[in-house]
Amino acid sequence: MLKGGSLRESLARTRGSFFGQIAGLFGASDINDELWDELEALLIQADVGVDTTLELVEAVKARVAREGVTRASAVQRILKEEMLALLGANGTQPVDGDRKRLLTVMLVVGVNGSGKTTTIAKLAYFYRKRGRQVMLAAADTFRAAAIDQLKVWGERAGVVVIAHQPGADPGAVVFDAIKSGQARGMTMVIIDTAGRLHTKYNLMKELEKIRGIAAKQVHQAPHETLLVLDATTGQNALSQARHFKESVKITGVVLAKLDGTAKGGVVFAIARELGVPVRFVGTGEAIEDLAEFDPQVFVDSLFNE
Repeated sequence: MLKGGSLRESLARTRGSFFGQIAGLFGASDINDELWDELEALLIQADVGVDTTLELVEAVKARVAREGVTRASAVQRILKEEMLALLGANGTQPVDGDRKRLLTVMLVVGVNGSGKTTTIAKLAYFYRKRGRQVMLAAADTFRAAAIDQLKVWGERAGVVVIAHQPGADPGAVVFDAIKSGQARGMTMVIIDTAGRLHTKYNLMKELEKIRGIAAKQVHQAPHETLLVLDATTGQNALSQARHFKESVKITGVVLAKLDGTAKGGVVFAIARELGVPVRFVGTGEAIEDLAEFDPQVFVDSLFNE
């Protein structure tokens, strides 16, 4: 389960701005058109997104009418329930993988600057602390800095990093990492990938090739493909997600830098747009600042409950 304290702290900016104002709306005594207009405006400002906001507000309105609700204070309860329904629509899946599987292969994708490499180190630390034998694969070979950065973070996380020279074939790195992981008795290999190549087409083709190599080495690999999105970029994160979803079978999202934005509502837009669960959120800059995502804790924290 997610530690509520760390998530609450990461949502301080969001709670203190737009969602704090939303909670204030429900102090009104009556439900009127002004309430709905203000709710829509605040949700959009909080980066919930126009389409998701309209869908959410319409669902709340329908329930208010159906249930005969007359007090604004009761609308907040319905809003929270509809938010939970939106976040939980894709179901929850264990983030620890199948313990019976000898080797779990996790592919991590995302654009440069999204916090991908740091997130990979946090994931390695998270799983190592839970008893997994973790190895990292530096398959972003197109940037020497990416390889060096992963090595530094790997040391901090206390895990082995398999890397080749800059410019090497990323597929070869993945092949060697999986073989090495199997030989050393590792239970998880987490693969870093390039965030940007010369063209989008080449990047996606490279990711498909990596997936194919992993699948040939381990049954049904990669078992997880996590997309790292920068929460501070708001709706831009969604446009990135759409590009990746076109070519990569994403199984979940890691929302990095959630503590650095007042627009945490983007979580709802991501859930609606991608149809995959948010698995983790970044709650700070330290290596241990990664939390499993829990919709109930998230929604309660937005409303300071």
